[in-house]
Amino acid sequence: MITIVDYGLGNQGSICNMMKKIGATTKVASTREEILNAEKLILPGVGSFDTGMNYIKEKNLLDPLQEKVLGEKTPILGICLGMQLLTQFSEEGNLPGLGWIAAKTSRFPTKPGLKVPHMGWNLVTPTQESILTNNLPEETRFYFVHSYCVHVDNSEDSILKGNYGISFDAAIQHENIFGAQFHPEKSHKFGMQFLKNFVSL
Repeated sequence: MITIVDYGLGNQGSICNMMKKIGATTKVASTREEILNAEKLILPGVGSFDTGMNYIKEKNLLDPLQEKVLGEKTPILGICLGMQLLTQFSEEGNLPGLGWIAAKTSRFPTKPGLKVPHMGWNLVTPTQESILTNNLPEETRFYFVHSYCVHVDNSEDSILKGNYGISFDAAIQHENIFGAQFHPEKSHKFGMQFLKNFVSL
């Protein structure tokens, strides 16, 4: 059972549909009790950094998430904004992030010909072995929609790199904490394999 955290910002429906396609069962959770009973967690997100952090706190989900992820080492996958919330801070806002991975979130630079947000399919490059990248083809591409990107402090926390004017961390991992800047639920066979790998943890 995969528990998808509903804190007010996210595309839970499309994630549930993709998980159903790969044979996984899901539950959308918005209460402390549901979070504390989770076996694995997905933290989705579409929107702004500060709004995401505020919603998590307002719904009283911060403490149970901390207990599950940091205390019990429950696997969690942050997707898009959900991945950015795993970092220490974002240039988009003023609030601190969850800080579960030593990383920062910054805006794509202003460059001639570089449209922001970065939207569409983009190739990724593995930086090290990870269970989440098992059985992905050599030329793997995912679907992205983002104006801000993540840069980890420690290279061993990066598992996939992307490039859009600059290099950025497209997927990250630290112990039981995983993040994907792209949308695996919109990335067809590549996203299906990525999510299958998470389910198999």
